Amino acid sequence: MRANEQSFEHELSLAVKAAHEAGAFLLKCKQQPIIVNSSINKDIKLEADVLSEKMITDILLAGSTHNILSEESGYITKDNDSGYFWIVDPLDGSLNFSRQIDICGVSIGLWKDNEPVLGVIYDFIHDQMYTGIVGQYAACNGIPINVSSISEKKVSILATGFPVYSDQDKESLNLFIDDVQQYKKVRLLGSAALSLVHVAKGSIEAYKEKNIAIWDVAAGLAILIAAGGKAEYPMGKGKHYLNVYATNGIV
Repeated sequence: MRANEQSFEHELSLAVKAAHEAGAFLLKCKQQPIIVNSSINKDIKLEADVLSEKMITDILLAGSTHNILSEESGYITKDNDSGYFWIVDPLDGSLNFSRQIDICGVSIGLWKDNEPVLGVIYDFIHDQMYTGIVGQYAACNGIPINVSSISEKKVSILATGFPVYSDQDKESLNLFIDDVQQYKKVRLLGSAALSLVHVAKGSIEAYKEKNIAIWDVAAGLAILIAAGGKAEYPMGKGKHYLNVYATNGIV
């Protein structure tokens, strides 16, 4: 049976529960001093990431038999070789969160081998729960969402960013400028997960980022594809990094 022939409603409900509980916790964290565990070069690690991840993985481990790949802990295995595994980013947009920039979220995806199956992204600050099962539906707070119908780059919006391990030398930046000039506008939101849901709900037409960690985009790619979009995500530099180009399917 193929992934899109199963309902996956149990897994979706489990991920929604985990995302909601983690989001409620993170909202409380916002009212207290932010604890920074490390800040090295362009990366930042918060205590909130670690605690949020523990809440999520406990719920997923208790409610399913799938292995987990998570940003903070790496692989958490249950000796299950079905090919299905959860991919968790407990707080996508950590720097935004730490600086009171309200663009961040909890991201939980389920993949089978190298293919997205379902995704849940909780924008807890605005109480928007994005969900999607590939081949079935995508929604925000239960209301269906779809990609836009814009087909030309010159009137499209591109979301992108500079991941922690991206090259930012002059040559790379010049190539970046040549590329983004094809679009009407460019947005750098600081959250790959929320960038992808904006493509999924039709606010943005394309998202592109090189060497982005799989946990940053796993759930968003599932929701985008469920909403009618298309994505290419070949391997980047390193085992868990991808070069992602995701669109409404017609740009």
